[in-house]
Amino acid sequence: MQLRPILSTLRHHKLTSILLTLQVAFTCAIVCNVVFMVAKRVERASVATGIVENELSVIHSSGIEKNENKQARNQADLAALRAIPGVTSVAAVSYSLPLNHNSSSRGVCPDQASLQRAMQQRSADGTSCMTPSIYDGTPGLIDTLGLHLVAGRRFQPDDYVVGMGHTPAVAIISSALARRLYPNQSALGKDMYLGHSVIRVVGIVETLLRPSLRDPGTEGDSMLWPQLPDLSGVTYLLRSAPGDRRRVLEAAEAALLKVSASRLIDPRRVQTYTQIRHDYFQRDTTMIGLLVASASGLLFVTALGIAGLANFWVQQRWRSIGIRRAVGATRGDILRYFQGENFLIVGAGIVLGGVLAVLLNLLLMAHYELPRLPLWYLPIGAAVLWVLGQLSVLSPARRAARVPPVAAMRSA
Repeated sequence: MQLRPILSTLRHHKLTSILLTLQVAFTCAIVCNVVFMVAKRVERASVATGIVENELSVIHSSGIEKNENKQARNQADLAALRAIPGVTSVAAVSYSLPLNHNSSSRGVCPDQASLQRAMQQRSADGTSCMTPSIYDGTPGLIDTLGLHLVAGRRFQPDDYVVGMGHTPAVAIISSALARRLYPNQSALGKDMYLGHSVIRVVGIVETLLRPSLRDPGTEGDSMLWPQLPDLSGVTYLLRSAPGDRRRVLEAAEAALLKVSASRLIDPRRVQTYTQIRHDYFQRDTTMIGLLVASASGLLFVTALGIAGLANFWVQQRWRSIGIRRAVGATRGDILRYFQGENFLIVGAGIVLGGVLAVLLNLLLMAHYELPRLPLWYLPIGAAVLWVLGQLSVLSPARRAARVPPVAAMRSA
């Protein structure tokens, strides 16, 4: 790396060397944390719901007749929707779906002792009690959603109750909720305590995400109840091939209006489930785009700074380059000189940037609840900046290496 002449040159250009080192350091600190934030956002936006998202269509209908028999209406609607060509399964829910923000939840405890402690202190903290999201629906909901039943059975006809005023005797819970309620034991057949009601776990599904993602570690705490929707508004789920969803939605709207024109269908709630997911994570995807653009812009400015300084130094050292060429330095020697110089400056910036990256992460943890930055992000950031530095200095270094000794001496 011709270390001694490089260090000697840098001592004569302290200010510019320090400024470039600080630029690299700040870039390293910011980019490492930005990449970490992007990775966390991507992880959040890629979370699995447990349902067949690309096969589902959703349509919401609100009845306007005062004395309408809601159960009869729902059955007629479901029959009409099943008759649509391409529809393989249909179900109705009150309003809750994964990632649609419409959450319904109830506190449940794994045993009576936990329930008593929660009632005495009016809090579930330290009692093993949970507050899972609840999904109701008509028979066939599990198949329509495409949930994977890993243990137990589906709901049977006599399990169903009508409306939110009745609590069913059985439930199917997610595996995440099963692990949290009954750690190190099987949840199947266990009783959950909800106030004065006792609900038996008759089935476990692999994954079922909540309507809203709030507290980390609880996103999968969900349960299914055999509770028939009994509201004026009802959401119908239609499962079909991914390519048929738009056609199915158009046919579904026409079929529902044909059954009864005394209803309101909000066009904004006639959508594929893919749209529901997109809407839920829209802020995350926008933030990912902004963070990526910011990091890319910062790296571009840093590359311009490195290349600009290298060009300036090549011009300033024109005579010394010619002298070195005249006394026998090869083009490779000149090229390696500038690359080695850049390697040292960028390396010093990376060392300082690693410290700043950790401090910046601690600041973000304190004010924005960001998790701790994994240390393996630092060597990756260092490698990226070193490669960027070498590529940025390559063109000026090659230009310096092409200077003929005679031409350099003449210009002196």
